[in-house]
Amino acid sequence: MQEVRVDQELDIRGEVCPFTFVKSKLVLEDMKEGEVLKVIIDYPPSAENVPKSMREEGQEVIAVNKVGDRLWEILIRKRR
Repeated sequence: MQEVRVDQELDIRGEVCPFTFVKSKLVLEDMKEGEVLKVIIDYPPSAENVPKSMREEGQEVIAVNKVGDRLWEILIRKRR
């Protein structure tokens, strides 16, 4: 997989659903179309819910990577 350039990073460890999605969405709203947001979470349900909700919003979920025992990074490209 090619390296993805991350334009902004949001570390929301300690947050739970639905706040993980809401905070991610608010940051994306301030970004330009095509930019990539990396979201770092440590709440297991968010690893499924945030990507699912982002896709429903029309955003491109590039990857969901487990990077630690209870740690994930989600890469999202803003589409609109």
